[in-house]
Amino acid sequence: MDLNFSPEEERFRLEVREFFASHLPKDIQAKVLAGKRLSKEDYLRWHKILYEKRWVASAWPVKFGGPGWSVVQRHIFNEEYADAGAPVLPTFGLVMVAPVIMAFGNATQQQYFLPRILSGEDWWCQGYSEPGAGSDLASLQTRAERHGDHYIVNGQKTWNTMGHYADWIFCLVRTNLEARKQEGISFLLINMKTAGITVRPIIMLNGEHDIDEVWFENVKVPVDNLIGEENKGWTYAKFLLGHERTGIAGVGRSKHQLKLLKEIARGEVSGGRPLIEDQRFRDKIAQIELELMALEITNLRVISSERDQRAPGPEASILKIKGTEIHQAISELKMQAVGHYALPFPEEGMLESESHGEPTGHECAATQASYYFNMRKLSIYGGSNEIQKNIIAQMILGL
Repeated sequence: MDLNFSPEEERFRLEVREFFASHLPKDIQAKVLAGKRLSKEDYLRWHKILYEKRWVASAWPVKFGGPGWSVVQRHIFNEEYADAGAPVLPTFGLVMVAPVIMAFGNATQQQYFLPRILSGEDWWCQGYSEPGAGSDLASLQTRAERHGDHYIVNGQKTWNTMGHYADWIFCLVRTNLEARKQEGISFLLINMKTAGITVRPIIMLNGEHDIDEVWFENVKVPVDNLIGEENKGWTYAKFLLGHERTGIAGVGRSKHQLKLLKEIARGEVSGGRPLIEDQRFRDKIAQIELELMALEITNLRVISSERDQRAPGPEASILKIKGTEIHQAISELKMQAVGHYALPFPEEGMLESESHGEPTGHECAATQASYYFNMRKLSIYGGSNEIQKNIIAQMILGL
């Protein structure tokens, strides 16, 4: 296997790099590189720039408005994207529900929803987890009872990322109480502005408001918003989770964070004797880098299966486990590297400042505690890592 990029691929990398250098707004880049809080307007501004270039949906096929890139081009794009300090756009529309609509939605749904996702006109959030149905998602209790040409939805969803910004939510709902729990679930698209929906904030350990709980009280949803067949939602949910888990691997993001860790360890942030001279700390960095290289190759193998029109299978669970473990390990080493500078003023550290460019000094350190706490959730969402190990044992090892 030749692991070197071809001359054409290297030219593509240069094109992507030059585009980011000339089109990524400097104020947004500065926030990302310093770990500052981004607004919805920041995300939408960057989304529009990528949309005009036809680069906002790197994995979409041409017929739906995507660039039609190869697996390697997408990998290069994601690498350069992270390294440039571009904000990670919310994945719920572009990466998660869009492939489900493409694969299982009807023509009317595709024609309506996909262009609005692509342009950024509609923001989406996910309605999977419930207070009593997280890792055991099939135990969900949110009901959807059919009355003529509508469903009436009642229940609660939790750990809902960016629900306070969203225009739409894709939901797993129970439509058959008599069937086996996996067989009585349907996949509904629900307008967040519908009467009866209440969004309540959940403040995270790092003090940020990224997630919510969503309540449904007699919410009226058109039957036309049902994806595929009634009671077949579990099939579509697994398809979506495969795409989510592949994305969670975050090879490009981990590479960028590893690069920042090395800068900190060389003394750019903490000052004094460079931490990179400590043999034990240097060994920890080397171990993570080796694991990240192995993950990158595995990630390329998994996403290449999409060329054969196959959804990511149980191997996506491997990416989810290792990707989140590596990212968490990097965040832990960054916390060790900046030491007590990470502790003061976490709220002030997340706010916009006048600085621009690469993070330096204590300003960079001030956001590390928030980043560290935020990364704790990686091994839980998208299906906890413990559940992923069970999937690997059953579906790959046959245990």
